[in-house]
Parts: sequence; structure tokens; C-alpha cells
Amino acid sequence: MEPDLFTAAAEERQEKDPAASPLAVRMRPRTLDEVVGQQHLLKPGSPLRRLVGEGNGGPAGPSSVILWGPPGTGKTTLAYVVSKATDKRFVELSAITAGVKEVRAVIDGARRASGGFGKETVLFLDEIHRFSKAQQDSLLPAVENRWVTLIAATTENPYFSVISPLLSRSLLLTLEPLTDDDVRGLLRRALADERGLKDTVALPTDTEDHLLRIAGGDARRALTALEAAAGATLDQGETEISLQTLEQTVDRAAVKYDRDGDQHYDVASALIKSIRGSDVDAALHYLARMIEAGEDPRFIARRLMISASEDIGLADPGALPLAVAAAQAVAMIGFPEAALTLSHVTIALALAPKSNSATTAIGAALEDVRKGLAGPVPPHLRDGHYKGAAKLGHAQGYVYPHDLPEGIARQQYAPDALKDREYYAPGRHGGEARYADAVEWTRQHLGRKRS
Repeated sequence: MEPDLFTAAAEERQEKDPAASPLAVRMRPRTLDEVVGQQHLLKPGSPLRRLVGEGNGGPAGPSSVILWGPPGTGKTTLAYVVSKATDKRFVELSAITAGVKEVRAVIDGARRASGGFGKETVLFLDEIHRFSKAQQDSLLPAVENRWVTLIAATTENPYFSVISPLLSRSLLLTLEPLTDDDVRGLLRRALADERGLKDTVALPTDTEDHLLRIAGGDARRALTALEAAAGATLDQGETEISLQTLEQTVDRAAVKYDRDGDQHYDVASALIKSIRGSDVDAALHYLARMIEAGEDPRFIARRLMISASEDIGLADPGALPLAVAAAQAVAMIGFPEAALTLSHVTIALALAPKSNSATTAIGAALEDVRKGLAGPVPPHLRDGHYKGAAKLGHAQGYVYPHDLPEGIARQQYAPDALKDREYYAPGRHGGEARYADAVEWTRQHLGRKRS
């Protein structure tokens, strides 16, 4: 049996009793112009615009589209808008519950429906990354023959989760996380719109801010929380959603944290100082406050990368690569999963041996440069690869260290004004102990005067 059509089932229920549908469904955009965010995909002449028939007789839009983005960014919405704008049948399947049998039923129904004066079909396949290779293979004939317009959605990297033949036949569109302003606009529209709450409740600024933190860029989550809080408010005989009501409704306490004010910097500072002080528990507390307040995970990851060099450095040279890898992972996955990655690196940095020698070394070197202590590069170190360099004495007398048994040449490298300067003062915590031994040995073999 063919799966239910969204337009024949959910829409019919909504028309009979609009209030019975969730707010997120009632507020689903009807046109591309009503879509919140994703403006990079909605420019005139874009593939999505052409897919719905906009343009001046240009080439038709793609027959298969893969939408890749975090939850709540509008993947289902875009598929629905395409079906409405093109007056096509809209069939929605989830790869969590559907299999090859259901896919074939849709394709067979699409072929029958497109005969004569029938409608073409948009097949929206959610969570396509959960389909096996064989299940994804079953989609290929329908895509190649344009029996359906396939719009597949995934929260995982399609280059790893979608088979190459299907990926090569599809247009990949990447959806960006919604900004707070995007979600704020959606909430305010839902409060006033006839399809939404029709101005029956008001949303004060402090409650709205907390709702944005709860949403974390997820439009569906924001509208669901708003609907629950609005219902509780009206049940209490009130017309203004209080912060307390929202907290009770969604079971999430409002964290006192202003992402644009002092709290933003104070809590971030406390996180880094707790890591520097090796207090892993305090560091995790401040990390949790930032996560719960909806702080940008990329901001947290950047601070951790800085800490890896500033406070740990050569005591654990693996700290920086770990922090960089965490930043890359956070940028790819976003919240809520990014919290695990941030916890991972925070714990590792807090418990790592500490050294600020890299920080003090570059600070001292910069101070000398800013004072004017520089001077010309010694002639034997200058570039000698161009015609006339030898006449100028450049590169003359340079000793190639690899030619020597110990791999180090006793020659001057720094300018005359700085030839005896020592910037790097290694500690002996963790892995830096070997650097301390190495720098002492090399300075001796360079014939450097001890300061």
C-alpha cells in the first residue's frame, strides 16, 4: 500500500481543524519568500527557485536534491514549499521506518499518477543516511527517469552517508544553522499570524531571549516550546508568557548569561582560568553554563585552542592538535552533540601539564622588535639563489648543518644586536622537560654566551 500523502492527510486534517495541528506545522511557510534563513539558497535564479518554476524560461531545476543541515533548519519545509509551489503530489517517507518496499510503492504510484493529466510527485525522504546502500540503490531508476522529484534530507555528511551514484545525480544544498535573529523573526510571526497564536499572548524580551537559548537555532524546537508556554499561560488566565512559566513548561532554567555583555566575557574568562589552574570540575561547570546559555560552540572552541598554546604549550604538544580537531568537529556537528566534543577537550586541557613558555617567549621577542632591536640579517644567512648575490657576499660562509656529524653548526643566526638574547625559558613539567634539555644542549653547541 502506498504511504500516506502529506497533502492528502496532514493538510486535510489542518483544514478541518487548524488548531489541532502543532504550531510548527501551522506556521510552515507556503512560499520560498516566507522561508526563514537560508538566504544563500533563495537568491533569484538559484536551483531552488528554478525547481519551483521561477525564472524567465531558463533551464528546469534539478530532479534530485539533497539537503544537508542541522535539525530544525528547514529541510522538510523546503520540500513542502516545492510541492506546493509546483502543485505536485508530496509524499514523505522517513528512512527510519521505511524500506525498499515503501520506496517502490511510492515510485509505482508516481508513475501511475504522472500518466495522462496526473500530477508529478515530490518524494521527500528524511534521514536518508539511515538507508543502506541497497535501499539507496532502489532510488536510482526513479531519479534517472525523473519519475519523481527526490528531495532527500540528512544531518550527516552526505559524502560519507550517501552512495556515490545517487550523490552524483543530485544537487547538494547545504543549510546553515538559523541565527537568533532568524528564530526571533519566526517567533514573532507565530505570535501575530492568523495561523499561529493570533496575538492571544505576549512574549516579553527576557522570556524571548531564554526561548532563543532553548531553541539553539532549531526552528521546530522554538515553536514547540512557544506553543507549550502559550498554552500554560492561557490556562493560568494570563496573557503574557513569563520567564517562570517558560521554565516550568520546558523544564530548563534560565541561565543568567548575556552573550553580548559582561557575563559572556566573565564566564569565558573563568573557563580558561579554571583550565589554567587544572581545576577540571570548575572548568566543566563554566563550560556547562556557556552551553546551556546557548553560546556559539565555535566561540568556545576558539578559546580552547588559544588555551592549548597559551597555558599548556610544549608541556603537552598534543594539546593544540586536540583542540584544533575539536574545533573542526564542533563546526561540522553543532549542538547538541558538540557538547561532548567540548567536554572532551576541556577535560584534557585542564588535566594536562602546564607551561606558558611559548607565551612568554614570543612576548619577549615582540617587545624587543617593537623597541627597534632588530638589525640586518647576517650576510651568510641571506638568500643566495639569485644572480649577483655572491658579489654582495650573500650566503657566503654559510655552514649547512646536515653536513656535520651532530647536525648543528656553530655560526651566528640572530642579528648582531640580539646574538646573545635568549627568549625561550622552558619549564620541566610534562613533555617540556625534553625541550629544556634540548635547548641547553643546542645553545652550548652554538657557542652562545650564557646569560
